[in-house]
Amino acid sequence: MTKEPQRDSDTDTDTGSGEQPEPRPIDWTDPDTFAQALEQVETKEKGNYFEDFSEGDLLEHDPGLTLTRWGNESWMSQTLNHDPAYWRADAAAERGFDEPPIHPDYLTAATLGITVEDLSEKGGYFLGRTDVRFPGTPVYAGTELHVESEVVSTATSSSRPEFGIVTWRTRGTDAETGDVLCSYERTNMIPRREPVATDGGGSAATADADANGDNTPALPETFVTPDGGYFEDFVAALETAEGDDENAAVAYRHERGRTQDDVTVASLPLATLNTAKQHHNIDVMADSPSGDIVTYGDVTRSTALGHARSDEQTWREVGFDDEQFHTFVAAGDTVYAFTRVLDAEDDASTDAAGTVRFEHIAFNQDDEPVYSGTRTAEIQKRTA
Repeated sequence: MTKEPQRDSDTDTDTGSGEQPEPRPIDWTDPDTFAQALEQVETKEKGNYFEDFSEGDLLEHDPGLTLTRWGNESWMSQTLNHDPAYWRADAAAERGFDEPPIHPDYLTAATLGITVEDLSEKGGYFLGRTDVRFPGTPVYAGTELHVESEVVSTATSSSRPEFGIVTWRTRGTDAETGDVLCSYERTNMIPRREPVATDGGGSAATADADANGDNTPALPETFVTPDGGYFEDFVAALETAEGDDENAAVAYRHERGRTQDDVTVASLPLATLNTAKQHHNIDVMADSPSGDIVTYGDVTRSTALGHARSDEQTWREVGFDDEQFHTFVAAGDTVYAFTRVLDAEDDASTDAAGTVRFEHIAFNQDDEPVYSGTRTAEIQKRTA
């Protein structure tokens, strides 16, 4: 008698047709399986590397942003900018506005925020911004903001081979009329795809200072504080300081502080379409020097300016220059402000105000400078 071969019960499904069994479906949510998948797939990266920028390139930034009353008031309230002309119809009318306009700080932050995805989302150090300018006419809610940036220059970083240095000229325009609403020039370090060899040296100015020793100038012997916030008060304070044989300066600190919270650190930059991971991605920032997400620089700047404006009668913002961010500000840090009055001229666009140039320094609870810049503003006259 012939004996039947024994069947393997683990492989034989006995379908009756000799077909192989269906493979078991992949459980993509199984932790081990998913971890393996993450290791093997490519990441669709956002942002541009240094090599993607060439002098003369023009980048049009999408999607743009409609400037709203809600966005404006949210920004102003959270940064303590309480100028009534930007809040109340009667105060706006007294200033010659048809309605409360968009505040220049919100306009600046929105203009920069729209550019982040194309220019600086890869990260890198913000080295400075200058020539920030606004139109003489007000900008109102409902204006559709269109933003473009031109690459002004690119350069190799002598100290950080993994970065290059890019400068852009950015213009925010009215999408309907083409009128320029906000413009500035900013410079960032931008990561390279591949590091380059450098001499590892710093700037010549740094080398000269090291060779000559500490040549830090002495502070003025006297600090003069204006009696008030009108144009005449700043003029009088400058005259007092100038009469003190140049051993005095008009400089003072502002009492208010603003501790950074979830709204200022995360919500405000999101409202300006600022997608930089430094403000939103705790996981990525855990290994950074801050150890956490950090405040958008324009929030820090606007908060310090809000403190300063609370002690002056601002009529109109003209522009900003030489802006730098010196260290990060994170949730729990408090932003304070210090002001130095540089000069005052009776050359404003209206007889109701005069022009004053300030240096503002934002600092934290440890008295460390976090932002600095010069500001030109028209300040209301007491006698107008």
